[in-house]
Amino acid sequence: MRINKTRAVRGLAIAAITALVGVTSACGSDSDGAGGGDKDEIVVWLNGTDTPDEARAWLKETFEDEHPGTTLTIEQQEWEGLVERLTTALTSADQTPDVVEVGNTQAATFTTVGAFSDLSGDLESLGGDDLLPGFVEAGSADGKTYAVPYYAGSTYVFYRKDLFEKAGITEVPATMADFVAAAKKLKQDSGQADFSGYWLPGKDWRDGAAFLWDAGGDFAEPDGEGWRATLSTPESIEGLQTFQDLYTSASGAPADANESDPVTPFCAGKIGMMSRPGWVHGMLTDPESGCPDLAEQVGVFALPGSDGEPAPVLLGGSNLAISAKSPQQDLSREVLELMLSEDFQTILAEAGLTPAKQSLADKLGDDEFARATIEAASNAKLTPAAASWASVEGTFVLEDLFSKIAQGGDVEKLAAEADEQIDAQLN
Repeated sequence: MRINKTRAVRGLAIAAITALVGVTSACGSDSDGAGGGDKDEIVVWLNGTDTPDEARAWLKETFEDEHPGTTLTIEQQEWEGLVERLTTALTSADQTPDVVEVGNTQAATFTTVGAFSDLSGDLESLGGDDLLPGFVEAGSADGKTYAVPYYAGSTYVFYRKDLFEKAGITEVPATMADFVAAAKKLKQDSGQADFSGYWLPGKDWRDGAAFLWDAGGDFAEPDGEGWRATLSTPESIEGLQTFQDLYTSASGAPADANESDPVTPFCAGKIGMMSRPGWVHGMLTDPESGCPDLAEQVGVFALPGSDGEPAPVLLGGSNLAISAKSPQQDLSREVLELMLSEDFQTILAEAGLTPAKQSLADKLGDDEFARATIEAASNAKLTPAAASWASVEGTFVLEDLFSKIAQGGDVEKLAAEADEQIDAQLN
């Protein structure tokens, strides 16, 4: 694609970052911006473990070779609380990272208030029309581009072939009903309370979104000049009830956990199916932390929808941007060029990440994992394109909603309460 949760962050990003609006032109609204600053270090924030170690090492070594005496430091941030940390860091030239990775659903909060440098004049040299258009759109505001694509990735289902066979499941599910039935059968056959026929932590709204969308529901929709939360519509309620049914009947994951790493229990035979991004394949085959001896027992398929076509899953991924407060505007642009280069993006693709440039899609390969990546992305969706959507994520209202649903709460009541909170954030 992610826990100290606070309710005091309503509008936090927009309120604090708005102070940056006046500095954009001074710090990076053109390609000739502040050149070297007084630092001999470039700081890059990357989130989670999605960027492979090989790519990180290549970036650092290549940049430092090209710029003797300048150090490139990669600081890993966690997805949880990222909006708040960016909100604080981006307001200070002393604290800000130079280049930042931001989730594609979070980009609008920062691009609309001047937190990032204008990259419009650099777009062609960074990839132009070859860049993933949806991610360019996510990083643009008022006709200018402030964040460029980094990678994309839709989740698909990893499953244990041996556990399918043991449970008497002879074919991969072809519809959503088949999938739910298989998850329950795997759980029942295991006889273990902590076994997951389908791994689904209670707070995992990102994977839960697939069941919401498959039923025809959504988080919110445009309403005049604003937005209206729609979790309490009949379609959304149906999808949320499917999530609740799956959790209570097929998952052994904690109800108060988010997207915790399931690789270890999957390798240990404690998980029959799990929805994960394509790059998890590399983690499973890692000789130190995965289960390479079980490689032949790992299969994949796109989560099936009720109509037999791939279900609409969340199109995850990230954008890259330069902090408007960074004194290293020119060097930061060179970092972006390296991160969008064929060499760097090929490393990402070989790890299962969809590259930022459409022309490099063949770098994903042609095996069953690459095919599943492409098939899963064929019907993928994004969260609502509201400027304040990152504020919704920042309040953790969705984690709270899905967790309470997983714990057996009244779906209709909880959805109505969540709608009120989301409406307050979006309008």
